[in-house]
Amino acid sequence: MKINQFAQIKVTPKQRDAELQRIGLFSPTAKQQTVSANFAHFLRQCFPEAHTTTTKQEAIANLMLTTDQSVPAYLAEPSPLTLTQFYNVGLQLLGYEVGSDFSLAEPLSFIRQNQLAFSDTPLTNNDALFTAIYLLLTTHTKMGVTYLDDLANRGFFNAYQGKRPLFFNGKAQAVFDTQHLIKEVVYVESDLDTDQDGQRDLLAATIFRPAVAEPQLKIPALYTASPYYKGTNNVDKYMHNVDQELAAKTPGKESYPKTQAKPLPAARTPQKQATTSEKTATDHSNYSLNDYFLARGFANVYAGGIGTRDSDGIRTCGSAAETSSTTAIIEWLAGNRRAFTNRTDRIEIKADWCNGNVAMTGKSYLGTLATAAATTGVAGLKTIIAEAAISSWYDYYRDNGLVVAPVDCQGEDADVLAALCQSRQKDAADKQKVEKVFSQELAKLKAGQDRTSGNYNAFWDARNYRKNAANTKADVVLVHGLNDWNVKPRNAEKMWQALKQTKVNRKLILHQGKHIYINNMPSLDFTDMMNLWLSYQLYDVANNAPKVLPNVTIQDNRQPETWHAYHDWAPNDRKRQLFYFTPSTLQTKEPTDAAFVPFKDDSTAVFKQQGKDEHRWLNDFILGKAAYQPSQAQFKTQPLTQPLLIDGNIDITLQAAVDQTTGLLSVMVIDYGHDQRLGADPTVVARDGYQLDPAGLTQDLVEFQLAAATDYQLITRGHINLQNRNGADQVVPVNPHEFYTVHFALQPTHFTVPAGHQLGVIVYASDMGMTVRPETVAHYQLDLNACQLSVPYMKK
Repeated sequence: MKINQFAQIKVTPKQRDAELQRIGLFSPTAKQQTVSANFAHFLRQCFPEAHTTTTKQEAIANLMLTTDQSVPAYLAEPSPLTLTQFYNVGLQLLGYEVGSDFSLAEPLSFIRQNQLAFSDTPLTNNDALFTAIYLLLTTHTKMGVTYLDDLANRGFFNAYQGKRPLFFNGKAQAVFDTQHLIKEVVYVESDLDTDQDGQRDLLAATIFRPAVAEPQLKIPALYTASPYYKGTNNVDKYMHNVDQELAAKTPGKESYPKTQAKPLPAARTPQKQATTSEKTATDHSNYSLNDYFLARGFANVYAGGIGTRDSDGIRTCGSAAETSSTTAIIEWLAGNRRAFTNRTDRIEIKADWCNGNVAMTGKSYLGTLATAAATTGVAGLKTIIAEAAISSWYDYYRDNGLVVAPVDCQGEDADVLAALCQSRQKDAADKQKVEKVFSQELAKLKAGQDRTSGNYNAFWDARNYRKNAANTKADVVLVHGLNDWNVKPRNAEKMWQALKQTKVNRKLILHQGKHIYINNMPSLDFTDMMNLWLSYQLYDVANNAPKVLPNVTIQDNRQPETWHAYHDWAPNDRKRQLFYFTPSTLQTKEPTDAAFVPFKDDSTAVFKQQGKDEHRWLNDFILGKAAYQPSQAQFKTQPLTQPLLIDGNIDITLQAAVDQTTGLLSVMVIDYGHDQRLGADPTVVARDGYQLDPAGLTQDLVEFQLAAATDYQLITRGHINLQNRNGADQVVPVNPHEFYTVHFALQPTHFTVPAGHQLGVIVYASDMGMTVRPETVAHYQLDLNACQLSVPYMKK
C-alpha cells in the first residue's frame, strides 16, 4: 500500500522537543537519558490501553526487533539501536505484519516502496531518536490514521491535563471528550419571508459541541448546510418525462431583467436573553469528517435551511434566498445575527461559545451551498471545503442549450429537487400552512427552468455563483471526482478558474471516483490535510498550511494508491494536440481528401426494446454493438506509441448537418484497450476500520482498486443543441441538410491514455442517459475535413 502524505510538516529540533513534551511523551530532562532508555520509555507509551507495568510488558513482548531477537530481549541487554531495528518496531506499531507485509531483514525497502516517512540519520544520539519518533507519530498506520491518532483512539490522552486545544505537527489533536457532547437546537432569524406569512423565516440550527472547561476558551464551528438533513420526500410524481421530441425554439437572445426585492417584515424584538438552549438535538451528524473534528475542538453545526423540517420558509432550489438562509447561520455564529431558544417566546441566545471563525463542509448540494455562501463574502466564513459542488446550476441540469440530466437522474430538475427537500411536508399541520405557497413556488420553478428550450436564461443566471466569485473572501478547497457524472467536473473547473481572479488561497483535489466523499481512504491523508488547513484557518495555528499543501492534488488513473501534486489544473495555456478525422480514424496529419460520414438518431427504439437500462446502453454503445452502429460515428487513433496525459478541457469542432429543423450532437472520448483500470467506486478494505475518535466512532476504510480488465474507459463527454451553436443563451435556426460549424468544450479531465491504447471519439445525437429521447429518426452527416479534436496535454 502506498501512503501519500501531504500534510506532514517539517519542524525544527526545538519545535520537535517542545511538541513531544507538550503531548506528554517525554519530559524536559529526557535528553539526559541514554538512547536505549528513551526508546524503552517510548515503547511503554505505545500501549495506552494497558494500565499496568505487567500488561505493558506483555504488549511489548509481541514485538520483534530483528529476525532472531525480540524487543524484550533487547531491552534486557540494550546495545546501540540501528535504523533497521527501530523501523522494524515502528512498522509493527503502525499495524504492518511481519512476513505478510514486510521483512524484518529489510524494513527500509518496504518503507521506501510504500512512501512512508522516515529518518535516515543513524540513531547515535537522542536528537536522531526523537526525530525518528516524531516522524513515526505523524505517519499513517495501515488503517489510515496517523500513529498519534491511533494512540489517542486507544486512550493516550485520557489523562491529559494540558492546554486545550492541543496541536502536534500543526494539526489539532483529540483531547476533547465526545462522549458527553452538548447537543442543542436554536432558531436563527433570517432576512427572508419565503413562506409569505408576514414574519421573517426562522431557521433551525443543530449544534454538537464538546463541553469546554475553561470559560475563556472559544471554539470554531464546522457548518454543513444540508437540505437533506431533516429528511426528504418521495418525488416520483414530479419527475419529468424525457421520452419526447427535441423542441424547435424561437430564434433570439435571452434577457436578464433585474428583480425587485419585496418588502421584508420587521425583525423580532427579543423579550429575554438566555445562555442555554431549550431543546436537545436528537438528530445525528451526517458527515464523518465533521465527527473527526469534534474531539479536536471544533463544533459541528447542521442546518437544513428554508423549507426544511422545523424551519420556516420554502425551498427555492439554488436561489439567492437559499444562499441567504445559508449565510444567516454563519452570521449568528460570528455574532452578527440573532437566534432564539424557541420559535415563540423571542428569547435570544448567542453563540458565545464560538470564536467567530466558521468553515463550511459537505458534498453535492451541501458543498454547493458552501460555494454559494463563499461568493457572498459573508463575514466570519474563513474557508469552505466544497466537495462535488455545483458552481452553476445550469451546468448541473443543462449543457449548451440542452436539458441534460445528472447521471441516474433522468427526469429530475430544479422543481423536483425543491419538492424532494421541502421536508416541512413531513409534519401535517406545518405542511398545511405552506402547501399553497409552495405549490405556487413549484409552478414558478417549473416555468423558470424552461425544460422546453434548455436555454441559459435569467432563472439559471440567478443560480450561477461563479458570477460572484470576485466577492469571495474565504479560502477555498474544492474536491471533485473526475468520473462524477452527477455533478460534472465542469463545476469545479470553472470555479477554479474564477477564483484565480481573487486573492484567496485555493486548493483543488481531484480523485478518480464518482459522486463520493474521500476522507476514509488510507492512500491519501485527506483528513490530515484538512486538519492542517482548518487548524490554520480557524485556530490561527502558524503551520503554513497554504504553502505546505499542494495547489492541486490529483489521483493517478493508472496506478493504484498514487496521487500527484501539481501547480495548476486545466490552465488556458496548456499545450494542445490536434487530431483530424478521416473515415473511422483519428490522426495528427491533416487530411486532404474530402470525406463525409453519416449516422442516424434512432437509438430510442432500440433502447426501449432492451429494457431502458441506461448503463447497459452506455456499455453497448461505446463497444459499438451492432444494434447501435447506425446511430454513431466512431473514430480511433492507431495504438499510441507513448502515453498521452490529458489535462483540461478537450475541445471538439464538428461540421454537421441534419435532415430536421432541430438537432443535437453528443460526443464521447474513450480510452480503448484491454486493460485493468481503477474502479470508479472504491472498495471496502476494512469494515468499520477507520476510527474517527477515542469514543469509538468508526467508518468503513475504502480504497480505489484495480478492477477486472475491460476493453474501454470513458474519459469525457459533452452535448450541444444545434440551435444553440452560437451560445447557450442564443437561439439560431437549423435548416435541414445545411452544414453548420459547431464548437464546444467537453467536460474537463485529467487522464493518462497509456502507450498501446487507442484514443477514440464517438459522435452521436441523443444520449439515453442524459438528454431527451426523441422517437423521430433524424439523419446526420459530418464533413470530416472541417472536424477537429483539440486535446490539452502535459508531459509527465
